[in-house]
Amino acid sequence: MEYRYAIIGAGRQGLSAAYDLARFGSAKEILLCDLNLETAQKGAEKLRSLLSQDVFKPVSLDAGNLNQLHQVLKGVDSAISAVPFTFNLGITRTAIECGTNLCDLGGHTETVRKQLALDKSSVTIVPDCGMGPGLNISMGVLAMSFVENPINLFIWDGGLPLNPVPPWNYISTFNINGLTNEYEGPAWFIRDGKPTQVPCLSEVEELDFPTPLGRLQAAVTAGGLSTAPWTFAGKLQRLENKTLRYPGHWQTFQAFQQLGLFEQTPVKDFIPREIFHTLLQPKISGDQVQDICVIRVRCEGKSNGQNVVCTLDLCETYDKRTGFTAMEKFTGWHASMVAILSAQKKLPEGAVPIEKALSGPMLMEEAKKREWTIKNNTLFED
Repeated sequence: MEYRYAIIGAGRQGLSAAYDLARFGSAKEILLCDLNLETAQKGAEKLRSLLSQDVFKPVSLDAGNLNQLHQVLKGVDSAISAVPFTFNLGITRTAIECGTNLCDLGGHTETVRKQLALDKSSVTIVPDCGMGPGLNISMGVLAMSFVENPINLFIWDGGLPLNPVPPWNYISTFNINGLTNEYEGPAWFIRDGKPTQVPCLSEVEELDFPTPLGRLQAAVTAGGLSTAPWTFAGKLQRLENKTLRYPGHWQTFQAFQQLGLFEQTPVKDFIPREIFHTLLQPKISGDQVQDICVIRVRCEGKSNGQNVVCTLDLCETYDKRTGFTAMEKFTGWHASMVAILSAQKKLPEGAVPIEKALSGPMLMEEAKKREWTIKNNTLFED
């Protein structure tokens, strides 16, 4: 059976998702929708050259125009929203009206809550697809599936430059305002079985990874778990998610935070965050982003009466052949997985959080198709 898909937002993540849909989604047609038709056309040209397929149709679309959106989504099996989260609630309502399955890249937990409250449809709605929140949570669900009675779940993830350049040792792979929002917080974890606020940039720890990464530092950031602390409250004693960076990064950004550069309240007619972004953006951006993304999850619990620890690692790097970054692949391909499985009616109907939508076995099967190697180190302890 063939399916019709729509990508709303033909930017970096959207094109990566469209590429994956064409490879694994039995696509009859993929609508590449963007406010700028030229962007969609160039995206379609790139994808045709990479795949030698002619299933891509550029479409001019204002994601905020619900009448236009309704016309586009009617007759589409699954859609992916790759536009800012501010559009997602309207897109979700329209998708339900059109009978179209929808997933999006999340980015705002309160918006996700409103989407999940629309759980009265016969289609599948899954917010928070992408790297984090998204794939990181799905990896956590997979680790829990290897432990009979999970107790604690720890998640670490990060996108980093393959060749870090001092003093920043970091390169931006998404909007800088999103980065600052993640660093401003607070974050929500589970502590003692209950959702708990934890300040961002706190609780720095070190972890060792295989080359080329080596030793990294992790710190608390906001939003990476989205609704999961409430989903798993009372089921897990601890649930944590920290972001990985090269050593020294957190100390630098803690200083920026303490100086007040994250603030949006004017100081002598200047907004500190705007000045901060103006100065920092050119330092951590580049046209050619060669990156590496890594996710590590650790589930502690009991199986057959024994203490058990399951640790999973997944790593992805920039692809010279396609030009897709590791971040684009982790983000776009995770969304594509959900869109494909929704079209195939393999996911639950209604509005479903990602931690309930994509099971561990499903993730394993989809990862193999994309040649992702999930390294599993499960240890039983006396």
